[in-house]
Amino acid sequence: MYVSDCISVNEKGHLTIGGCDTASLAEQYGTPAYIFDENEIRTNLRSFKKSIDENYGGNGLVCYASKAFCCKEMHRICKQEGVGIDVVSGGELYTALSVDFPAENIVFHGNNKTYAELEAAVESGVGRIIVDNVYELETLNKIAEKHGKVAGIMFRIKPGIDAHTHEFIMTGQIDSKFGFALETGEAMEAVRLAAGMKNVKLRGLHCHIGSQIFDIDPFELAAKVMLELFKTVKDETGLELEELNLGGGFGIKYLESDCPRPYGDYMNSVAKVVKEHSAKLGLKTPFILIEPGRSIVGAAGITLYTVGAVKEIPNIRTYVSVDGGMSDNPRYALYQSDYEIVCANKANENRTEIVTVAGKCCESGDLIQENTKLQAVEAGDILAVLSTGAYNYSMASNYNRIPRLPVVMVKDGESRIVVKRETYEQVASCDV
Repeated sequence: MYVSDCISVNEKGHLTIGGCDTASLAEQYGTPAYIFDENEIRTNLRSFKKSIDENYGGNGLVCYASKAFCCKEMHRICKQEGVGIDVVSGGELYTALSVDFPAENIVFHGNNKTYAELEAAVESGVGRIIVDNVYELETLNKIAEKHGKVAGIMFRIKPGIDAHTHEFIMTGQIDSKFGFALETGEAMEAVRLAAGMKNVKLRGLHCHIGSQIFDIDPFELAAKVMLELFKTVKDETGLELEELNLGGGFGIKYLESDCPRPYGDYMNSVAKVVKEHSAKLGLKTPFILIEPGRSIVGAAGITLYTVGAVKEIPNIRTYVSVDGGMSDNPRYALYQSDYEIVCANKANENRTEIVTVAGKCCESGDLIQENTKLQAVEAGDILAVLSTGAYNYSMASNYNRIPRLPVVMVKDGESRIVVKRETYEQVASCDV
């Protein structure tokens, strides 16, 4: 019935997640609040890891893209499940290292890493730094030399693949701020530069073609394009690269109408292409890395709100206002992202009303969903916005000086706080 297997309805007619009554969670922890199902997260991680093990004989690494949802507990879970992580800032790196995450299994991304971030990566022994441009390559080589180390690197490549996705989140085309282009020759120029440097080791190449992708074809094509670049590198420099990072971007279910393919389908199809095309080109099958983020946590999380004012504008629309908004979920304002919304304490009732769910920020664009179906609601009801596990907590802000939400982890009918609710004092703590 719902977009995630961890969502159900109990005998009271209340929405549940991970065996916990969401109306009870709202009462216990207050609203708004993010709720995550730990079992769903672990199941998804294991699914990807199993696919790597089966399709590449264990010759690969799943790296959870922590930008989707980053906190200490999430990194502890990744560590326990034996996967790597992908970080994109000094803050994400610090969070991972603070729970003793193995640095060798950390991949560090970013199109404009600062000197301090690169130095932290070198000093901590990050296994793979994804180099985005020549300036970064030269800076990193100097930093590694300063510390008497050799930094393991991969180049981010723009393979020019149309990922059939929203233009705001399509990152594999030539007109992107990320990476080296193939068409201009800058990718090969960077390879030659790295080959002449003493303090970096080029482990392989990376690409990421976009996000929320439901088709398998773009991933297969990206693998072929990247392997052909491997062949060019070998032919022109004699260097046989060992690792191929195919990024992430696997789509999830936001609406009942969304039809993402099982993750195993992606892995099976792409693995076949990688192995066959490597053999055709006379290359060894490379060590494969993938970076799922949204597909690990997206459908495993929901956000709970309390309804305030319900404002009907005759023959226009009905606004249902909640106690959160764009400060905890900016994705509708940014991307017009679709979500399924349920009245958590009336989940067994039919959704018969067409409403616009509005946030509390002083901004006309602060909406969570427009013209969406919902049960008849009134002040005090609890709304659950489903599939908010990815990029909602990560992109939250203190706009209007609204404190950030807590994160509650549920498992087998039990719940616990993993991120505390921010206080007004903490919001103002850096003021002088």
